Amino acid sequence: MQHQAIKVRIYPTPSQEQQLAQVFGCSRWWYNFALNKSIETYKETGKSLGQIALNAMLPHLKKQAETSWLVDCYSQVLQATTLNLVTAYKNFFAGRSRFPKFKSKKGKQSVQYPQNVKILANDSIKIPGGIGSVKAKIHRPIEGLLKTVTISKTPTGKYFASILVETEGNNPTLSRSGLVLGIDLGVKDFAVTHNGIKTSKYSNPKHLAKHEKNLKRKQQKLARKKEGSNSRLRAKKLAAKVYERGANARQDFLHKLSHKLVNDNQVVVVENLHVKGMVRNHNLAKAISDCGWGMFTNFLAYKLERKGGKLVEINRWFPSSKLCSNCFYQVDEMPLDVREWTCPHCGTHHDRDGNAAANIRAEGIRMLQTDGTAVSAGGEEVRPKKGRKSVLRHSSAKPEAPAIPPQAVVGG
Repeated sequence: MQHQAIKVRIYPTPSQEQQLAQVFGCSRWWYNFALNKSIETYKETGKSLGQIALNAMLPHLKKQAETSWLVDCYSQVLQATTLNLVTAYKNFFAGRSRFPKFKSKKGKQSVQYPQNVKILANDSIKIPGGIGSVKAKIHRPIEGLLKTVTISKTPTGKYFASILVETEGNNPTLSRSGLVLGIDLGVKDFAVTHNGIKTSKYSNPKHLAKHEKNLKRKQQKLARKKEGSNSRLRAKKLAAKVYERGANARQDFLHKLSHKLVNDNQVVVVENLHVKGMVRNHNLAKAISDCGWGMFTNFLAYKLERKGGKLVEINRWFPSSKLCSNCFYQVDEMPLDVREWTCPHCGTHHDRDGNAAANIRAEGIRMLQTDGTAVSAGGEEVRPKKGRKSVLRHSSAKPEAPAIPPQAVVGG
């Protein structure tokens, strides 16, 4: 079984917008109430509340006069909210995320419908709970068993439906043929790639910088508005639209680039960058955040998985910039302002980022060999040998040698 989410724009009527606002409010209130109750219970007993215990509170709350308005909310939305909170707790205790936060009505709003949502033939979506049929822009066929639908509202006032479907069929097996690509992510050039023969550079579009003047102007107007006034809400929406244009442009660029790289290569090797630590440098924080390296890596991962490819992440401490890709000599220091350098051992002149991409690729090939995956690498033995492990942290592969075919093949 495979799962796929399709996000479509929906256009509710004014009355449906009011109904959705009530659903958003009920879901948000219940999430905050359940989170607060879980915190208090843990302080008193040392144990947190589970999904069944939290859902058991809902019938009692609906009977109380102060919270009787919960009856108007579709019951399965509230139960899905409970599930989301319990999942957030599990992720926290597993170390995958931070402690759950209370939800605010000022940001993005979303609710989840686990069932009884229908996709109608007239390009509309039927939402249960009295909302009815909502016009939608369905830009691609929706095939498979419909699992859940998440309705969301952005700060700019746009509504979307994320439709999760389940389709039959096994996941594609890892293909054993295709190019191996190394990628060095950066700020000046968003990505520098090396496939064993050719080095390519993809410049950074700098989406935030293009809107920075306009955003500054909108934020200054927003700061002068009175808190809670209608004019402040309008100014806030205008500022949110500028952010949204930048975010949409960034996402479009990352989708197109990842699609191109995945189509041309079977294995992609990247560094496991510690972005959270990198943004502590206040001189580069804004530029690094604007790149969207984490989103780009996620796009590569799921697109490669769909086509039977593989994403390899190497250790962030691997000296990709300090290592000569020709003779493997490692220099002691490599400041950020050094963009080109000559190896003192073999005399090879390197472009910093192109050399790093080649070393990242070679390290990815070495990791694949260590895992037992065969890789054609310069005509050498491609499967790991028994005995003592090499002291080198990299592969001695040189696919650019004349006697080697013009591609590195993952195969047996």
